Amino acid sequence: MLIQTVSTMWLVAALATPDAVQVPAYSAAKARRHFISVSFERQFVEPYGFGKHPLAELLGQPVDEVPLETFQYRTHDQLTTVNVLEYGKRATAIGATVYPFGSSVGATLAIRGSIDSVPPIRVAFNGPAPSPTYELTNGRAIDLGVGIDMSDRAPGWGLGAHAFVIGGIGKLHTDQLDGRRYFIEGGGGVMSGPLGVDVSFKYTINRFTTPVTHSVHMIPISVRGTLTF
Repeated sequence: MLIQTVSTMWLVAALATPDAVQVPAYSAAKARRHFISVSFERQFVEPYGFGKHPLAELLGQPVDEVPLETFQYRTHDQLTTVNVLEYGKRATAIGATVYPFGSSVGATLAIRGSIDSVPPIRVAFNGPAPSPTYELTNGRAIDLGVGIDMSDRAPGWGLGAHAFVIGGIGKLHTDQLDGRRYFIEGGGGVMSGPLGVDVSFKYTINRFTTPVTHSVHMIPISVRGTLTF
């Protein structure tokens, strides 16, 4: 009888004080929100469709790439040859990305502006052409884009990652011509605390109206160091 009484009292006490035996739920630390990221990058720039943009547009007819010759392209009518004297592949850029709603975990709005150098291009024509040469040197582009950034930032100095896609417009200035440009860019990277490294691929269309309406298409591949606050 005594044992039954003690057992009943213990059960009643346990049911009356459940909080005393509950284990606190685990709550993982969350990364704080970041609102701005500044960057410096080195670019390797590849031409895209150079025979059409700008050569065919400048010459008013399709051109063919010609191997084993002192020139690189020739028009279909065989009257004009094209010698590519220089097409630079290296460029640099500085930029800043603003996250108006903050960047921590998940998708967020990203607004990016950058100043990019543009590799030099020098081409000589032999035959009928709008001008004997075509040059774009000392180029600088100012770009502004809007897109989405998907982040998984870690608290403190933990390792996190993010990916982004951005599209936008810009202005291009060279010693010879000024023009407009359009771009789309995608990439991603890793970060630890405020420091990060990104790799991005950008497709740019640079449009000019002289000597005739034409465009130059480029694909800059970037390695970017970032500092985020």
